[in-house]
Amino acid sequence: MTAASAPTVPARTRPATPAQLDWLAAELPQWQAAGLVDDRAATAILAGYHPSRRFDLSRLLLTLGAAFVGVGLLWLVASNLDQLPPPVRFAVVAAFWLAFLVVGEVLAARREHGPSAGDIPSPVVGCVRILAALTFGAMIMQAAQSLQVPAYEPQLLAWWGLGALVHAYAVRGTGPLVVGLVALASWLVWQTTWDAPSALTVLLVVFAAGAVAASAAAWHEDLLPPFAPPWREVGAVLTLGALFVAALPFVTAEDFGWTPLLVAVVAVAGLVAVASAVLARGQLRLEPVLAVVIALVGVLLVLWEVGSDFDIDDQVGAAGWAHAALGVVAYVGASAWFAVLGVLRDSRRLTFVATAAVVLFTTVQAFSVFAAIVQGAWLFVLLGLVFVGTGWVADRARRRLARSLADEEGTVR
Repeated sequence: MTAASAPTVPARTRPATPAQLDWLAAELPQWQAAGLVDDRAATAILAGYHPSRRFDLSRLLLTLGAAFVGVGLLWLVASNLDQLPPPVRFAVVAAFWLAFLVVGEVLAARREHGPSAGDIPSPVVGCVRILAALTFGAMIMQAAQSLQVPAYEPQLLAWWGLGALVHAYAVRGTGPLVVGLVALASWLVWQTTWDAPSALTVLLVVFAAGAVAASAAAWHEDLLPPFAPPWREVGAVLTLGALFVAALPFVTAEDFGWTPLLVAVVAVAGLVAVASAVLARGQLRLEPVLAVVIALVGVLLVLWEVGSDFDIDDQVGAAGWAHAALGVVAYVGASAWFAVLGVLRDSRRLTFVATAAVVLFTTVQAFSVFAAIVQGAWLFVLLGLVFVGTGWVADRARRRLARSLADEEGTVR
């Protein structure tokens, strides 16, 4: 690229994090030394970006404000609108929903064609879209009241979640997607617990839902990249949460039975996992496969009933120790996988979830299993050593992963 053909400074700059700008500033001299760009082109490249945090204070306040307003509207539906006739109450809530829905898309259109447009969606647009998704839930609750449907029916969450997902994919908004995924995950756990009291039945549904979410994340990496992180993070929370419960020694397969919901969810999970393993590219196919592997290990932990061999008030027998050891190894391995996945997909939230999960799990296991033999100050010493060892292994894995990624990028270049 010659000086005569170098691009001019763009009229509108694009947002970038300070870390990204530091990386770009360090790379440009090497590009200049290699003759890829000249001084004018390097200046134009840097001038085309402005520093911006991915999650700044304004975005935090707008998100919290939208959440509080949405919860307040749900509360109003449940209490303060009883003095109005049911059709009027429904019309009021529907009017709020339509207003938020229209205003959000009008603002999105203006931001898209305005002088301050950028690749990162406006936090104001995201706030209004979240309000619309939450208000849709209020409208569902109000419609249920008008039709004399009990408010504690879990199916209301299902309709709310489905509506939020339709909204999310129609406008390509991650805010409604998160609302929809949380609503559907809550419905799934609630409905399964409602239908069957067996712990294994609930865990199988949650494990299967985690595998479906992992498969959806793999598909979205190519089809709709901004939607992949929410699916992946919800899948990690479901999988790690189910494995946490499955590793507890007192969780058994008592009263287990196949419900229609369990059959449907497991069948869907199997189909999408196989499809993802066949159709996904590269490392993406590992996500649903490993989600299924983690689920199988969790089911094995539940089926392995240590029975009287595990007694916190007395002693832990060989079977109890073996069960606890398998649970710890499985959970640390699953958490490490999601932490590595967070590094590979540049998702700090996923890495934080995996780290918090392994710390919480190790603490619970230490006080529920090791406390039966190791007491007093030695328990804290053992727990500290477990944390130090886990951290050391995680740090070595992180360093090796970073070197492998660097070597791979160098080979591609």
